[in-house]
Amino acid sequence: MSTHLLERKQVDEKLTWDLSSIFRTERDYEEALEEAKVMADEIEREFKGRLDSPERINRCLDKYRMLAEIVTKLWHYAFLAVAVDQTDVALVERQSNLKNIAADIESRLSFIESEIIQQKQEIIERAIEESKENANYLKEILRKKTHALPPEVEKALSALSPIIDSFEDIYNMAKLADMNFGTFKVEDKEYPLSFSLFETKWEYEKDTKVRRAAFEAFYSKLKEYQNTIATVYNLHVQKDKILSKLRNFDSVFDSLLFPQKVDREMYERQIDLIMEHLAPHMRKFAKLLQKIHGLEEMTFADLKLEVDPDFEPEISIDDAKVYIEEALSVLGEDYKEMIKRAFEERWIDFAENKGKMTGAFCATPYGVHPYVLINWANRMREVFVLAHELGHAGHFYLAQKFQNIFDTRPSLYFIEAPSTMNELLMANYLMNKNSSDKKMKRWVLSTLVSRTYYHNFVTHLLEAAYQREVYKIVDRGGSVTAPTLNKIKREVLEKFWGDAVKINEGAELTWMRQPHYYMGLYPYTYSAGLTIATQVNKRYLQEGQKALEDWKEVLKAGGTKTPLELAQMAGVDITTEKPLLDTIQYIGDMIDEIIRLTDEIGK
Repeated sequence: MSTHLLERKQVDEKLTWDLSSIFRTERDYEEALEEAKVMADEIEREFKGRLDSPERINRCLDKYRMLAEIVTKLWHYAFLAVAVDQTDVALVERQSNLKNIAADIESRLSFIESEIIQQKQEIIERAIEESKENANYLKEILRKKTHALPPEVEKALSALSPIIDSFEDIYNMAKLADMNFGTFKVEDKEYPLSFSLFETKWEYEKDTKVRRAAFEAFYSKLKEYQNTIATVYNLHVQKDKILSKLRNFDSVFDSLLFPQKVDREMYERQIDLIMEHLAPHMRKFAKLLQKIHGLEEMTFADLKLEVDPDFEPEISIDDAKVYIEEALSVLGEDYKEMIKRAFEERWIDFAENKGKMTGAFCATPYGVHPYVLINWANRMREVFVLAHELGHAGHFYLAQKFQNIFDTRPSLYFIEAPSTMNELLMANYLMNKNSSDKKMKRWVLSTLVSRTYYHNFVTHLLEAAYQREVYKIVDRGGSVTAPTLNKIKREVLEKFWGDAVKINEGAELTWMRQPHYYMGLYPYTYSAGLTIATQVNKRYLQEGQKALEDWKEVLKAGGTKTPLELAQMAGVDITTEKPLLDTIQYIGDMIDEIIRLTDEIGK
């Protein structure tokens, strides 16, 4: 992997995504922007102060739905351009300008929800009966009725949304544009360092001196920004608390869980059971890594080590395409066709360049097709990451095909199930393809444990445990500073890893690495989604294709059902702790199998 990052303009176009599927030219973008403004004016003129009958409510929502389709294209076109190059000032300015215009539209049209919410229940219910397209949107408005604010207050909040929602932008700008990690030195040799390089290369480096030196240099740079980022984060959580009080929720937790359609018990259960029951299994895994790599002491800086770092195959994008197509073909011809299109029509941005967001994500502009961002490093592990993001892509590709723009997005609680399901299907495929190869089998199992389950059940779950403590402080009327956040994070890490892992100095700053804290109670949902996926995959391995046919129906349902109903459609009952405890045991069994295979290979 190249360690010198290119400028965006130096990158081979074949490795980049093609945003012309959204707008062919800049002029098309500008024309759509004008169209959105005109349409917003028309909706305001025609319906403001008049949403007092089912017929008018539905006519207004029909037009609003059309406007939403234009705005989502505008937003994705501006955002995706910046996502791959935060250093391009013109693109950043364009996105900022769009945010202001969108906030103005949102503010002026906030009367739609406010006026509908104030109507008598029977009027809203009649509107629901008269329009299948608007029914779920209106049902959600009924659900929000007790937490609605007067129209003028809703309008003011909408107008302030560029400020209210700016904290993640400030964080990303500091992280991706301002932090210059430079180089670090080991025995007179210099190595380049950046956010992306640390997360895709140095964390996995098998040379202990280099890996730990990179860790130290990386966290030293984070430390320089801790007070700034802590201030931004504190403002964000205070905003969440203020909004929860304004909207009459009992707590900030109830407010943040409300849009997820999940109760507090399901949220708490996910964190508590994993902290208690998974920790012993992961400590055993950490001890195995320590033994394999001959480390005197296992530290937090060593947790991303591979079970067999010399074995992981390198893989080209072309070969990855074949693997992914074959692994996911079990989901049917339409799904396989989508995967082909994703590669051939440049839905995926593979390049590594300066200013590009780290990690990976999938964006889904309605009426176009999904886009996937990944930092490709020619490693087999990226195949799992890409399968994961294409899981989101497949989910919304199908949901958008069968649902209107109001009904495509399910609760956050469910959002990671389709993506992690694809990782499990990839593992099934690789295990079957290499059934007699013990090293390959061990590599697949250890990839599932150290990446799929570690990422969702450890990294994000420990974020969730930390986040819960932060919101408890805020709920009591307190605020947080860098020392407080560092203390909470260190305590969570020490509780989970116990005596098995030494928590290095600097590890407490890990709260500075993820944007998820600016997205509500998002981190815990990774393990919730993977719990559902694990149980669906288990059903597939036991019952065959019927389980995947049911799963496809779940994906098509989009946001028309609650997380409980979606899981139920897939044959999983998440009202009890059983699916989660089963999944934790499944992780423990995999770790035992990795240990057994390691002993056999050693002999």
